[in-house]
Amino acid sequence: MTAFIAADAQQVMRKEKDGTYIVNTTTIANDVEGYAGPTPVEVYIKKNKIVKVVPLKTMDGPKYVAKVKNGMLTKYEGMKIEKKKALPKVDGVTGATFTSDAVRENVQRAVEYYQKHK
Repeated sequence: MTAFIAADAQQVMRKEKDGTYIVNTTTIANDVEGYAGPTPVEVYIKKNKIVKVVPLKTMDGPKYVAKVKNGMLTKYEGMKIEKKKALPKVDGVTGATFTSDAVRENVQRAVEYYQKHK
């Protein structure tokens, strides 16, 4: 049983040689849905700062994902992660409201997971 838990945790968060943690929200936020289903992301964190957020495969249309990627995800870059403080709210993208809301929640869950398990 322990091996299964360790393998599952490895799928959620891994640490690169340069100290960057990568949190994959596929399983920890599978209940968070955008326009057409789950909207998982990978959040790259180094030295308690978000390096980047990368959208993963989703059923939301490519047009909506592109809007969020270009208009929202870069706003997370360089954002500090502080204990017991919520991330500042990043504005969503007009025309992709459901996807924006889901991505925002995915990033929040990734940060919470990172804080608990790093």
